[in-house]
Amino acid sequence: MDERAKVTDRAALVVNPVKVRSVAALSASVRAASARAGWADPLILETTVTDPGQAAAAEALAAGATSVLVAGGDGTVRAVAEAMRGSGVPLAIVPSGTGNLLARNLRLPLDRVGPMVEAAFSGDALAVDIGVATLTRADGARESHAFVVMAGMGLDAAMIAHTNPRMKRQLGWVAYVDGAARSLPRAAPFRMAYQFDGHGLHSAKAYSVLFANCGALPAGIDLVPGARVDDGLLDVALIQPTGLFGWLGVWRKLWWDNSVLRRTRLGRRVVARTRNQSIRYLSGTGVEAGAPEPVPVELDGDEFGRAARIRCEIDRGGLVVAVPAGHSLATATRS
Repeated sequence: MDERAKVTDRAALVVNPVKVRSVAALSASVRAASARAGWADPLILETTVTDPGQAAAAEALAAGATSVLVAGGDGTVRAVAEAMRGSGVPLAIVPSGTGNLLARNLRLPLDRVGPMVEAAFSGDALAVDIGVATLTRADGARESHAFVVMAGMGLDAAMIAHTNPRMKRQLGWVAYVDGAARSLPRAAPFRMAYQFDGHGLHSAKAYSVLFANCGALPAGIDLVPGARVDDGLLDVALIQPTGLFGWLGVWRKLWWDNSVLRRTRLGRRVVARTRNQSIRYLSGTGVEAGAPEPVPVELDGDEFGRAARIRCEIDRGGLVVAVPAGHSLATATRS
């Protein structure tokens, strides 16, 4: 690329000042990388209480950003990805915040910002899936939001709603244990109806329903084993324990079966022969679920109030992510 072409390139950094330890240091790193690449001086845009990232990302795209970096929690990544969906502009996820869930599922560097800053300028661009959730409120009002990891309704959303924000800032994802402790004593399953695109209507009783674009969580937990961020499929998990032993089955499924045994061929054979109905897995390209009474809803770890119905679908390849040169999704997802 000649010099005249290079100077038209410009990066933008969308940063959440609450989640990033030093906005000044990160901004300086992006400016230095821009200078080395021969790009124009980058845009530095901070999120606010009223704008978690959508407006900042839209401003970056309107300004003709060639590449956008995002630094913040999972909510910031979700908001920026929502605005960048379908734009074709690469999004570089700089590790920060509590979970780094999308970066974790893509097996991107989590302990250093340097590789991801460089990826925005000299890395590869890969198209990955992004989810879209349409919520129908009790009064019939509808709204759509993107999610990059998973949406959920039921107990998981209630746990997030009951998580202390201060504990979350101090302890990270471990703070959700507090939310669980507050929610589980009052937890009760709810009756729901669901229907995958092109299939019949089904009913079920569950504590939670999770709609996953990908399924890896912190501490090596595979919530939805086999979920891939580039397969065009929506993976659904129905959490359906019965009694105390049922809840023990949920934890065994998540901690042992999914996160330990499935990592080896022999372990996968053992899991296949084990009967554990506490979690039921389904998949399709789109699904709609509804309940008689509005149920708490969450998207990528942020609460979104209550909804009577939720429709989730996958926009295959709808988000372009910047990754270090040579990084492959074939090695970035769990087998």
